[in-house]
Parts: sequence; structure tokens; C-alpha cells
Amino acid sequence: MKNYNEKMNMQPGILNISGFWFLFISIVFVSCSPQSAYDNYVSDVYQTSQAGDNLKLISSDEAKKTAAVVKKVTLQLLPDKEYQKYYGFGASFTESSAWNLATIPVASRKKVLAKLFSPTEGAGFTLTRTHINSSDYSNTHYTYIKEGDEDLSTFSIQEDMKGFTGEENDQVRGIELIEPSYDLIPMILEASGISGADFKIIASPWSPPSWMKTGETAKMTNGTLLPKYYGLWAEYLSKYVSAYKEKGITIWGLTPQNEPLHAHNAQWDSNGFTPEQGRDFLRDHLGPQLVKDGHLNLEDLDAGLHVLIYDHNKSTMNDYVAKTYEDPEASKYAWGTAFHWYTNSELKENNWYAKELTELQKNWPNKGMIHSESSIDIDANAPIGQYWRASTDYAGTFVPFETYAYDIITDLNHGTQGYVEWCSILSNRGQPNPYNNFNSAPVLINPVTDEVIYTPLYYLLSHFSKFIRPDAHRIGLKGKAVDGLIYTAAKNPDGSMAVVVYNNNEEAQEVSIVLDTKTFTTQVAPKAIQTIHLRSK
Repeated sequence: MKNYNEKMNMQPGILNISGFWFLFISIVFVSCSPQSAYDNYVSDVYQTSQAGDNLKLISSDEAKKTAAVVKKVTLQLLPDKEYQKYYGFGASFTESSAWNLATIPVASRKKVLAKLFSPTEGAGFTLTRTHINSSDYSNTHYTYIKEGDEDLSTFSIQEDMKGFTGEENDQVRGIELIEPSYDLIPMILEASGISGADFKIIASPWSPPSWMKTGETAKMTNGTLLPKYYGLWAEYLSKYVSAYKEKGITIWGLTPQNEPLHAHNAQWDSNGFTPEQGRDFLRDHLGPQLVKDGHLNLEDLDAGLHVLIYDHNKSTMNDYVAKTYEDPEASKYAWGTAFHWYTNSELKENNWYAKELTELQKNWPNKGMIHSESSIDIDANAPIGQYWRASTDYAGTFVPFETYAYDIITDLNHGTQGYVEWCSILSNRGQPNPYNNFNSAPVLINPVTDEVIYTPLYYLLSHFSKFIRPDAHRIGLKGKAVDGLIYTAAKNPDGSMAVVVYNNNEEAQEVSIVLDTKTFTTQVAPKAIQTIHLRSK
């Protein structure tokens, strides 16, 4: 009988005790089948577009609506395929930014900073930059010591905290300062006090004091540091890191020189370093000084101050960094490479220098990669509209919003670990600075009327900084190549994921994102960027 029952148990449709147990076991099998780890995930879709969306939360119906003409693409999200770790996204603290904040009421100032650094109320910027001594966005030329002081006895960062007189240059003269005591260091400290703020700072020198240099064409402009002052300049930079720490500001990264290829043709504070000079300065002076002063940990370059070499255009970075990285004694001090995007108009025709990024990552896989500066000239008559139409630089034309979107996503997809815009805040005319070099910025302030403008760049950067948080990793995102469509994806430490898609086409693009057994579908408007934020309910 036992064998008969076992035989009947394998026949479907026979109702006996064994059949009942067969049915029961089948139900248990189904209910215990592996479920997707993402079954309870939902998507929030945010869009910024030429049509006027500014980080707009798109409803489910809007995300799935069907346009008259729409192309479709499916992207497979691979959260277990991890690539580089991210350190952050943001823009820079400059003296000019602090001056603009000093011209508006305190409540407005605090709101601007919250919109920049709060992860809930604003963009949540997480990676920033600032200047050591004056830069092209300072009100005057300045250093932290008196002329000829070869023992650094007069060293003081008071220049970054003394406030403004209103007489620094013609661009600021006659404009009312609401809080004259405001300055660069107060700005950084106030930003760091915002609830939820979590940002790192990279510091870069534009020029040593003029008396340490040779071959200048104007004060602190062009020329190069005299070799006899290499040791003194290294000590100077290390003292800066210590002085800021004493004020409660930790400097996360340091570049030995901003744009070291500018020895002859810059119009603002600059200092030339050849690849060999940069290598020697780091190897023989700056690196040992930072170790001596406890800033740099050679056992773990990610534990202390992060030294980023080069800090100039990515088009020529590989030849420059090779001199340092091929020298073990110099390379041991360098955490990674910092690079800029200029000339903007040449980016598209060179595929955003993806080849150069790939080469950098391939040749030096253990070195970090940070985009440390980008900017565009301002059109003061159309500070919003200029981002969506052809703009110019000294080499040609480009469309700013498209150029930023492609540049950022290309950088990320080729190993870059952070992206920093130049000034976070400027005036509505791209001021002040003493050089008639007027840039746009994420935030523009009219220092006369107190109007605050958030440019498309602010919202574009927010698509990354707000949803790709520190220690996130880029993850796999596989799909068919589509003209005019570029995308990237990241996974945060809390398990949430962000897929950023830019549609540069004139028609809408339907994008389906497959995550294991789930599919999230959205429609990206023409000339629009979307962040699809996937999170657990």
C-alpha cells in the first residue's frame, strides 16, 4: 500500500491524503521562492528641463505619459556591480562668494547657504573647493605674510576673516554691505553649521607671494616659484592647513598648484610649474613637510590630507601626471589627480576627453580622480536662458547645460570620484574680481536689489549632489546606446539608488529601468535631465 500511495502522490488530480499533502507542499514551495530584494522599492522622479522644470518632482502619471513621438530604451540596473567610490559634488567657497553674501540680509544669506548645503532643503553639496591666498575671484591680491618674511613669523589667515571695507575695487565700491565683518572663513563656518551639512574642502593656491617668484607679468600673475623658496612655500602651505584646522575647518584635499601650465598666458593670479618642477616640489618639499606636520599619512593616503596633483585641463593631464606617478618617491605622497574641463567649446568634439579619462584610470588605477573646476562666462542679460542656447568662449561655441550634463556624466562613467564647479555664488553680473573675467555660478545675487537667482546649473548639480551621497558607488547600468541620451547610476550606503539620465534630443525619451524583477518607467522630456531615485518604502 505504501508504494501505491507514493505512486498516486505523483499523479495530478487524485484527491486522497497524499494528494492533499502534495498540494500543501506545492503552496509552501511557491511562498518560499526567492523574492527580489527590491520588491518594496519605489521611485521618485525629478526633472530639470529647458521648458522650465527646476528639479520638479514628476508624478507617476507624468512619468509614464505617452508623447506623440517618443523613443524607447530599456536600461538594466546592476547594483551588485560596483565601481569607484564617490566623495561628492558641489561648488567652491571664494572671497567673491562671501562678499556677495555680505550684501544681503542675514535671513536671505542663511537661506542661500541652506539651499546650497542642506540635503533636505537644498542641493546638499558635499565636495567644495577654496583658494589659498587670493585667486581670480578675490577682491584684491593678497597673501598671508608680509613681504620678505622668510621665517613665516608674520603668517596669518586674518585676510580670510577680516571682512570687507567696500573699497577693495571699483566693482564693490558704493554697494552697501549688510554685514561688513563677513568673509571667507565665516562663510565656511556658517555653511558647516547647517543641519545635515556634510562637505569636504579642497584647497588650492593660485600664486605664492610675488617676492618668491620670477618672471611675473603683473602682481602674482604668471612667472614661477624660485627653487630657493620651494621649502619655504611648502611650509607655508602646511601652515595654512594647520591654521584653518585651528579655526574649526578641516581641509580634506590640497592641490600644490592651481593650473600649473599657466606660466606666461594667465590674466590673473597664477604660477607655472612644469611636470618636473611639480614632481620635485612634491617629492622633496611639500610631501615631507605635510608628513612632518602630521597632515599626511603615508600608511593610508585616504586617512589624512589628500594631495591631488595637476589641477589643470583634462585634455593634457596624462603627460603631466606621469612625471610624478612614475617616480615612487614622489608618487607616494599623491592621493590622486585633480583636473578642469577648459576649453569648454572643445569638449564635445573631443568626446568630453573620455579617452584621456580612461587612460588615466588604466595607467594609475590606485590613484583618485576629482574634477576640481569648471565655469562659464556670464551673459548678464540672460543668466537663465544662456544655459540653453549657444554660448562662447575664446575657442568657439557650446551649449552650457548640454556641456555640463555630458561632461559630468562622462567623467563619472570613466572613474571620476567627485565634481566641483568654481564659484558657488557670484553677483548677477559675475562679479566681483579685479580682472574683468565674469563667470556665472549656481547662485547669482543682485547686491543692489538683494534678488537671488538660482541658475539651471544649480539644479543640474543638485541632480547629482542631492541623490548621490558621500561613499556612494557607481554601479552597472546596461543599455543600448541612443543618440542624444547619456546616463549613469549610483548606489548609496543606505541602499537607495540614483539613475541620472540626460536627454539632449528634441523629442521625449521613454526610459524603462529594470531592477531585478521590477521595472520603473519614466518619460524624459526633450532637453531635460532626470534623476530617478529608487528607495525602499
